[in-house]
Amino acid sequence: MKTLFINIKELIQVRNEPISFVAGTDMNVLPSIKNAYLLVENGLIADFGAMKDCPSSEASEIIDATGRILMPAWCDSHTHLVYAGNREGEFVDKINGLSYEEIANKGGGILNSAKKLAHTSEDDLYEQSKVRLEEIISLGTGAVEIKSGYGLSLEAELKMLRVIKRLKENYSIKIKATFLGAHAVPEKYKNNKQDYLDVLVNEIMPIIAQEKLAEYVDIFCETGYFSVADTEFILKAGKKYGLIPKIHVNQFTTIGGVQAGVKYKALSVDHLEVLNDEDIEALKNTKTMPVALPSCSYFLSIPYTPARQLIAAGLPLALATDYNPGSTPSGNMNFVVATACIKMKMTPAEAINAATINGAYAMGLEQELGSITKGKKAYLILTKPINSITSIPYNFGSNLIEKVFI
Repeated sequence: MKTLFINIKELIQVRNEPISFVAGTDMNVLPSIKNAYLLVENGLIADFGAMKDCPSSEASEIIDATGRILMPAWCDSHTHLVYAGNREGEFVDKINGLSYEEIANKGGGILNSAKKLAHTSEDDLYEQSKVRLEEIISLGTGAVEIKSGYGLSLEAELKMLRVIKRLKENYSIKIKATFLGAHAVPEKYKNNKQDYLDVLVNEIMPIIAQEKLAEYVDIFCETGYFSVADTEFILKAGKKYGLIPKIHVNQFTTIGGVQAGVKYKALSVDHLEVLNDEDIEALKNTKTMPVALPSCSYFLSIPYTPARQLIAAGLPLALATDYNPGSTPSGNMNFVVATACIKMKMTPAEAINAATINGAYAMGLEQELGSITKGKKAYLILTKPINSITSIPYNFGSNLIEKVFI
């Protein structure tokens, strides 16, 4: 089947030569073709160029994109969208002045979600989660990483990962699964964290490997949660079972977790709201992608990842939603891009690179998605008639997407 887009006002993120990611000053370069065409054949990008060179085609579908921009779908490399219920009560607690840590200390936070999930059947969890997945697809997301971590027991963690696997089987969107058993220490193990880490490594990881339930392993390396030593323990064990490392790190404090991520060749280090010079130095000349989660900073009223500092150091940066019930109950990548521009002072070009090609890299999908490149999957966003790509972050409260092609 062939689909031909014609009269595209601007075709965004055109990369004739495949690239893994963009970094430093290159993040502000967003190649495009004005008055363009794009040909899709059997779900893959087959050809593109200026309209004056548009081939006569026997396409089964021709889409006139006059006045509209066509671009790659968003690549959201950090979510927790498989969860049960909600944490609206904690939202009111936040408004009344309680901090994230205070809410966690009174039984809220991650442990609250774990209790809800433990009492939710796998089928019910799937039904709740697919609603969220369908919503983010409608908002332009073509690839998403989904973490476990609201189970905190063998049965519940496997339940979450099996739901992610079902979503992967039933939807065309690219889904990557991450084992985040080390998201918090469950009440049962609050006085013996090592016993819980041993359960994750010796009981759950072998099943994950056997059933191919995850591709990545993650841990919340943070004061009050898991130490650098804990992080190295989990990442080392994960590698033994073929799980590629990722880390939640530097959300509230900097304790050396970034360096641990680099040491174990983590694909990404995510959050980074608090960074020091040593962290930035450690990331230079590595293959580890820094990932910022600006809507988490927005929702929690905590600092934003210092994007300008990272880019000035010649580093890459990806953007993701952190979609979860406690700190970011939104999977809207359009809002993430806008918030990165408004609050992190990223240019629209930088933010779009961060949310497409760099996001794809942070999920190991840079060879399939993230740019307009021949042979890549045609997972695309067609905007409504807009002035320019800057309209997306500028009109931050409007949905400017006309159609999503997955």
